[in-house]
Amino acid sequence: MKSKIAILALLLISMFANAQNKEIDSLTLLLKNSKSDIKKAELLNQIADEYKTINPKEMIVFANKALQLSQNNNIKIEQANAYHHLGNANIILGNYKSALDNFLKEQTIFENELKITTLNNQLVLKNGLARAYGSIGFVFMEQSSNDKALLYNFKALNIFEETKNTDKLSRIYNNLGVIYNSQSNFEKALIYYVKCLKIQVAKSDKSIGTTTTNIGLTYFYLKNLPKALEYYNKSKLYFDKNPNPRGLGELYNNYGTFYFERNNEKLAIEYLTKALKVFESIDDKYGSADSYATLGSIYLKQQKYNLAIENINKSLQIGKELGALFRVQASEQALSEIYEKLNNTSEALKHYKLYSSAKDNIVNDEIIKNTVRTEMNFEFDRKQLIQKAEQEKEEMFIEAKKRAEKIKILISVLFILFVAGIAFISYKRVQLRKRLTLEKELAVYEQKALHLQMNPHFIFNCLGSISSFIVQNSTDAAIKYLAKFSKLMRLTLEYSKETLIPIDKEIESLQNYLELEQLRFNNKFDFYIKKSNDIEDDVALPPLLLQPFIENAIIHGLNPTIKNGTITIDFSIEDESLICIIIDNGIGINTSKEFKKKLVTMHKSMALDITNKRLEMIQTSSSQKSRVDIEEMNKDGEVLGTKVVVRLPLQYLK
Repeated sequence: MKSKIAILALLLISMFANAQNKEIDSLTLLLKNSKSDIKKAELLNQIADEYKTINPKEMIVFANKALQLSQNNNIKIEQANAYHHLGNANIILGNYKSALDNFLKEQTIFENELKITTLNNQLVLKNGLARAYGSIGFVFMEQSSNDKALLYNFKALNIFEETKNTDKLSRIYNNLGVIYNSQSNFEKALIYYVKCLKIQVAKSDKSIGTTTTNIGLTYFYLKNLPKALEYYNKSKLYFDKNPNPRGLGELYNNYGTFYFERNNEKLAIEYLTKALKVFESIDDKYGSADSYATLGSIYLKQQKYNLAIENINKSLQIGKELGALFRVQASEQALSEIYEKLNNTSEALKHYKLYSSAKDNIVNDEIIKNTVRTEMNFEFDRKQLIQKAEQEKEEMFIEAKKRAEKIKILISVLFILFVAGIAFISYKRVQLRKRLTLEKELAVYEQKALHLQMNPHFIFNCLGSISSFIVQNSTDAAIKYLAKFSKLMRLTLEYSKETLIPIDKEIESLQNYLELEQLRFNNKFDFYIKKSNDIEDDVALPPLLLQPFIENAIIHGLNPTIKNGTITIDFSIEDESLICIIIDNGIGINTSKEFKKKLVTMHKSMALDITNKRLEMIQTSSSQKSRVDIEEMNKDGEVLGTKVVVRLPLQYLK
């Protein structure tokens, strides 16, 4: 990804350097003549932005100057803009960790300013905050952290939709399409590409051809070849109207792949040859490597081995030159297969060894990238937690100060205007108002505290399960169990700071937990998790809320039976409430209670007590009904199991 960005920057230098140098000279002259510090900070940020496509190091120099000046004069918006330019410069230079740090600082400034701003300035600040979210999402997208990339792009999307900023919306839609494409979720990718295209057409955007190419390629992945060809043809018309050499070269490559898929090798070769001419005219080596590779595949299919070797070797040389390990691996593998078909075993073995070496290099490179990505994500989450704690502390201090001032003024006025009795009554009213406010706030904080209690309890139970499993089973099985536990802990820790998490993440955590318990109890039970199609992606619920009920179903419902059991978890929406139904076919709740009474020492379910308390707090803070119903299922006097129905307020991620 870094190499592609570098090539893009070089292309932009050759196309726009002269025009941008003139603009920089003009802005520099205005800067020399400016008397206002605010204006100087704005001009320094504008100069930094102009350097974006020609010299990212100079961009950092001017962004730092803008930052220093705006910090000295407390110009918050220009501080945020300077951090944004520093983030963009670091993306271009491949320093993603530094980019993320700067975008996070930009986000903090805009969030704080929105709390104290007037209505006149809100639009600028909201768009700035959305820009910060989108930039953070882009960094995570570049690092293949798709969950976080989606989270921050959707945050940006919500604000841009509110402010009706269609220019930025089209970019966010495109980014979401790219993310879903990378996950092979082509249907969703198509939805967002089409939304992006709709805005671009309305604004006669010059990049329409690139979007229609993306749509065509997505249809190609979906095996809808007529639709793919339709959008490729639209792209050709747009590129004829608004020339874009790189976009045209990619389109010709897509045409080549399309006709190769349709077994029309003559047309495929014709389009790939056109693509090579375009890429060579702009020195786009990545595009040329793709063209040569596809030509090699076509000639291999036609058994024209010499031509296949010639083209694949060209693709290989470019891959080596650019350090594109995947291109080198694919080329060496193809050459090994060709020489094997030619019965040239020495050359086939030689290229197979080179293919294996390239494959190992890719694995090692991916390990390094994953390590860096994990470290970056951890550091980002840590800084967000620190920032959140500091922000809450500052808000509490400001609020306490305001309240103290109000009470002081109120008491002074009452002392002057009213007699002692009236002053006393007024004071009582103020105290009552204060107590009611504190009680409401206490309900919210108590809910958070109860959630935090759940985490250690949950970890304690899991560690107990691991200990029991290691004693009862083999080392290999224990290692497998620990790996699943590690994955579950990562999910738990990632969302432990949140009051609400997406329903899909809660389902993922429950699935991991149930797989752990399956291992622990030697696959004594099966489980099924269902989610209604009416539930949208941004529906959310408190983390770790359902796990204690499932734990009880396993330990007290299924474990005492001698038969294999089943647990079913069903999520649906009913009357503006999220309904979670947990059913097991165990011994039933009444029989379970009788078993407990016979035990010498009874285990008190701390998790269920905390969960019930959390439900009370949810109801208090949201003013919506929240309850749990537990019943034993019977038919003709036979116990069929236990059914737990958890009814929660329907909440969405903000």
